[in-house]
Amino acid sequence: MIQPERFVSDCADQGITFYTGVPDSLLKHLNAYILAALPRDRHVIAANEGAAVGIAIGHYLRTGHPAAVYLQNSGFGNLVNPLLSLADPDVYGIPMLVLIGWRGQPGIKDEPQHVKQGRVMAALLDAAEVPWTVLPKDPDKASRCLKDAVGVATSRACPYVLLVESGTFAEPSHRPAELASVLPSREEALTALVEAVGDQAVIVSTTGMLSRELFEYRSLSGTDSGRDFLTVGGMGHASSIALGVALNEPDREVWCFDGDGALLMHMGSLAVIADYAPPNYLHAVFNNGVHDSVGGQPTSIGTVDVAALARAAGYRHATSVTDVASLPEAVCELRGRGGPGLLELRVRPGHRPDLGRPTRSPQEAKRAFMSALA
Repeated sequence: MIQPERFVSDCADQGITFYTGVPDSLLKHLNAYILAALPRDRHVIAANEGAAVGIAIGHYLRTGHPAAVYLQNSGFGNLVNPLLSLADPDVYGIPMLVLIGWRGQPGIKDEPQHVKQGRVMAALLDAAEVPWTVLPKDPDKASRCLKDAVGVATSRACPYVLLVESGTFAEPSHRPAELASVLPSREEALTALVEAVGDQAVIVSTTGMLSRELFEYRSLSGTDSGRDFLTVGGMGHASSIALGVALNEPDREVWCFDGDGALLMHMGSLAVIADYAPPNYLHAVFNNGVHDSVGGQPTSIGTVDVAALARAAGYRHATSVTDVASLPEAVCELRGRGGPGLLELRVRPGHRPDLGRPTRSPQEAKRAFMSALA
């Protein structure tokens, strides 16, 4: 395994001292070290993977040095447009090192949403004509691989991809400090919100821990999960899925249970939701300020007044709560104002270590959801 400290030092030896990207569980040890060891002006956690490429391009244009971009391969779709229409040697020719966590790698068991992406990852890179290799787990081999990768990127003026397998990086010696919080847990807030919403509404929940907690709640409480759509992949798209449902489901409330990182990733969807304005659309954002599913790295949500943002985008009503006791009243007010409306729930980071996973396949869940709404 590679010590993150050594990898960052090797990158510096090759002229790479700036990092940007969207955190990934396979890169979480590297991400944790970068977050703890580097100043903010050398590390930017981007809203989405394409934006990270843009930041890396800007860094190179001003400094003449390539940046390192990191992501999970599920975010490769967000990466493709700026990678090929801007950084490619047929356009501007911007060298950069791209570290991609290889979820769903063939032969390694993973969650359903990663299987196809992992299987076609190498073929996608070949089709994009992006040079790539797998980063070796042996530290000495990894150092040589990194030197060769940066050499190709600079000589050809192109991005170079290193695919990172599970277990490549070791635990770092430096980790960011965890802050104490008096806010409720996301699971506590989720339970209170589901009970306040009632059992007749449709719920579309975002990918990650939130959907796992919703599934766990249904399993333990024995309540009906048929009208829950758990979005297992496609971070940031749950709000748009909920819009598509709401426009065709006028007789029921449609709730989107969202996260702060997902909201930031495709924030423009707020304006589209407000423009089409289904009166039954209600948007709950569980804001813990971090990318919880992939290691707890911070998002930039701390600079955002989420409720004011929604109102500015055109939502009819938006408010924020920090305690579960006020949720029933907040839900009543949201319903009284009509949709689209937004409720921000401020919660603390973290989740139970024994949290289960959905036991139904995505296809089974899809059929159950469509049958419940038929």
